[in-house]
Amino acid sequence: MAHENHEKAIKQVYIGLGILAVITLIEVGVSLFGKGHIIDGVESNTWVIYIAALLIIGLSLYKAKFIIYEFMHMRYEVPGLIRSVLLPVLLLVWAIIAFFLEGDYWKEKRNKVKVRNEMPAEKLVPQGMLDYEWSKEDLQ
Repeated sequence: MAHENHEKAIKQVYIGLGILAVITLIEVGVSLFGKGHIIDGVESNTWVIYIAALLIIGLSLYKAKFIIYEFMHMRYEVPGLIRSVLLPVLLLVWAIIAFFLEGDYWKEKRNKVKVRNEMPAEKLVPQGMLDYEWSKEDLQ
């Protein structure tokens, strides 16, 4: 009896690895297609890039769920424990997204400061004025 359960468990592991391998191959194919390595000129269409990105994100989330549920045996746990494990992960993902957005904001501000610093003095002090009044466009 124990031998049959062991064989069944090994078979389930191989099936799980096969599912993960197929999903990974699909992700690689979508990535190559989105970057224009399969069909030339596809990467110039932004909607193709967005669809490829959404597909890759969706497949990656499915793989993460599958790994957590099957290989970490969360499928067999009580719902409270599942939530207590997954909630910090979701908060971590949210924090990473927030950090990227904040970093992009400061990068844009820094580029605007670089542009202002490279401007000639005549543009900064127009018509002999001592103070330059920044427009709303300059401050954004």
